Amino acid sequence: MFIHDNRIVITLDAGGTNLVFGAMRGCEYITKPITYPSNAHDLNLCLDTMVKGFREVIDSLDEKPVAISFAFPGPADYPNGIIGGYLPNFPSFREGVALGPFLENEFGIPVFINNDGDLFAYGEALCGALPEINRKLAETGSNKRFHNLLGYTFGTGFGIGVVINHQLNRGDNSCIETFCLPHKTKKGIIVEEGVAVRAIKRVYAEASGDYNHNLEPKDICEIADGTRPGDRDAAQKAFAEFGEIAGDAMAIAAQLVDGIIVIGGGITAARHWIMPSLMKELRDDFKTLTNDSVKRVQMKVFNLDDEEEFKQFAKGNSKTINVRGTNLTVNYDDMKRIGVTFSKLGASKAISAGAYAFALSKIDEAAQQENA
Repeated sequence: MFIHDNRIVITLDAGGTNLVFGAMRGCEYITKPITYPSNAHDLNLCLDTMVKGFREVIDSLDEKPVAISFAFPGPADYPNGIIGGYLPNFPSFREGVALGPFLENEFGIPVFINNDGDLFAYGEALCGALPEINRKLAETGSNKRFHNLLGYTFGTGFGIGVVINHQLNRGDNSCIETFCLPHKTKKGIIVEEGVAVRAIKRVYAEASGDYNHNLEPKDICEIADGTRPGDRDAAQKAFAEFGEIAGDAMAIAAQLVDGIIVIGGGITAARHWIMPSLMKELRDDFKTLTNDSVKRVQMKVFNLDDEEEFKQFAKGNSKTINVRGTNLTVNYDDMKRIGVTFSKLGASKAISAGAYAFALSKIDEAAQQENA
């Protein structure tokens, strides 16, 4: 939708350590990233740094951007651009900061701020996985098309974004979350304790007995692969448990949203150890009180990064049925199906692409209302 758009939007990757500024046109970066320390402990210094970074990007462009759009970690009143609440990485923002209005006043262009999980999903829906999957379906001759998407990020936390019919669903309170769902095996514990960097490190420590390790998920993945010394069984268990807990939580949303699932984030490098248990959860059965077996996700779930599974996904189960009382027939594909894939854009670029697309969609929406 916005892949061929020529308008420019300024973006920001806002982390607790660094602020990385850039610009996008057509869902692609057109400037080299500019990085400054976040100075998140000092509100005025942080805001001054933001102004400096945005100004530097704007001054490097040949034409004026139409908007600033970016993700900010943590709770917020995103529609009104107000950041506040519990923000571990930006403690100086906790009392509430009207960041959007401040930047609009500084630069004289619209400013849009959203949750990073939301923008990841939106970027994949408009510029990444969803159009790619629909293109591949068309190339196979399939009439099946997808319009809904669940985006998940695996990293320091368990993030989510939901796109319905190509529209970002931010909810009524900008508070669609997945981290606080129940943990499958630990009663009263949130799912994020099983689906995060800290979960992989913890399970490896428990399974190996090495509670003093300083290993990161990348190191533990190398141990699981057998390319680094360590407890290989414990490493594989850490990722298998991660996949199980994530898959259990994802199955709930998958049944409600009924669309493609896209996963991004640094931990996806270990996807070959995560996917078996994750897919098992999505394909698992539950029992009724009469002991009948019922699929917990009513759609058939495919791994879309597996070539053979994608062929089955595209083929479906088409048949021809007769129209009673006539000589007419209609084609009917009775296979209800969804699929899981990993981001090809990468989480950071997908978030920026989502920020780009969101800004342009809001600008176009406002223009349509003005002309109505």
